[in-house]
Amino acid sequence: MVLERIDLRNFHGDFAQRLPRPDVFSVGPVAAVAEIVGEVRQRGDTALLEYTQRFDGAHLESLRVPEAAICAALERIDQPTRDALETAAERIADYHRAQLPADVHLRGDGMELMGRHRAVRRAGCYVPGGRAAYPSTLLMTAIVARVAGVSEVVVCVPPSAAGEVTDVTLAAAAIAGVDEVFAVGGAQAIAAMAYGTATINAVDVIVGPGNTYVALAKQQVAGVVGVPSAFAGPSEVVVVADGSLPNEFAAIDLLVQAEHGPDGLAWFLTWSEDCLNKVIEAVKRLTTQAVRRYEIEATLTNSGYAVLCSDAAQALAVSNHIAPEHLELQTSNPHALLNLVINAGAVFCGAYTPASLGDYLAGPSHVLPTNGTARFASALTVRDFMKEMHIVSADENAFTALGVHVATLANAEGLDAHAESIRLRQRALQ
Repeated sequence: MVLERIDLRNFHGDFAQRLPRPDVFSVGPVAAVAEIVGEVRQRGDTALLEYTQRFDGAHLESLRVPEAAICAALERIDQPTRDALETAAERIADYHRAQLPADVHLRGDGMELMGRHRAVRRAGCYVPGGRAAYPSTLLMTAIVARVAGVSEVVVCVPPSAAGEVTDVTLAAAAIAGVDEVFAVGGAQAIAAMAYGTATINAVDVIVGPGNTYVALAKQQVAGVVGVPSAFAGPSEVVVVADGSLPNEFAAIDLLVQAEHGPDGLAWFLTWSEDCLNKVIEAVKRLTTQAVRRYEIEATLTNSGYAVLCSDAAQALAVSNHIAPEHLELQTSNPHALLNLVINAGAVFCGAYTPASLGDYLAGPSHVLPTNGTARFASALTVRDFMKEMHIVSADENAFTALGVHVATLANAEGLDAHAESIRLRQRALQ
């Protein structure tokens, strides 16, 4: 059995009582991450090199990838790969330019209010490694930062055991215009970007997905550096289907996210028992044929579920409870279900919109909320690299009209100096 069956057709209670959820906040990982963060904070590059040897098997003389190596990688990759990276980069940039927020400017009754957006100076992008290369993640983070106006963009990516970063990832760094690439991964990379070391200068914002340790490390340094509210951890997908589309479409899309490896989630939801059975069989068949069979089986065995629901409304209620990173609506009329979707990082509609399209070059960033954080968090956007500051100007008439209310509220709060800042000016006007 690859997918665990769950029948909710006669269930009307709290989904939390019936639906499993992995515990990524167990004491072990949290404590281990805290130790790593503390060591990097105290011992800097020395700790980074030790952890890189320990976790990645790489003995490095330097953490920094030379600029010449980045440029050379772009020339070494084949032309189709370069074309795909450049196409993705263009689409990502176009979408996120459309996201740029407008400044606010209001005038009236002697008051002028402005809201101005300013990018952070330095952003750190975490790009996973280990089981696969992720040039797409580099583009989906670094390009968004550039569009937002960030001056310095740096990337941390785990090296291979030979101490190298793959050519395709370095080529993506060249295309995105990254300033620095460091061959370091895991929680230690997050700590380095947050606190700084002799080699890696501290950043203002850290973004990018990773395993549970990386996501927990971002939470632990969130008071020191800007971190989006989303928990960007192991990959998740919910596929909702009604049997109107080929069952293999649903099955392969469950495998798409599962092949990232263990700790992720793959849910299949339907109100057709026949569809449920056929998709389960298709998952079994496709898994045996998959190149990354080990990773897929590890994910599906631990966190793969096939849920039989009473109807479409219950299926979407289950999905909202899960709050998945990716939600696919493989139904005859997916747009009719959109009003039922409350919690999801990204939604993919219909037969020809697999989540993999969004993973690479649809345009929106594929850095999405996981572990249920889609209840309150969103995909990575330009706003994650920006701050909004407001500017207030009042003339004498506005001060006279509003000052009396300010003094009243300050007195109500027992803050006499606040009230006196108004009274002093009132006396000066007499």
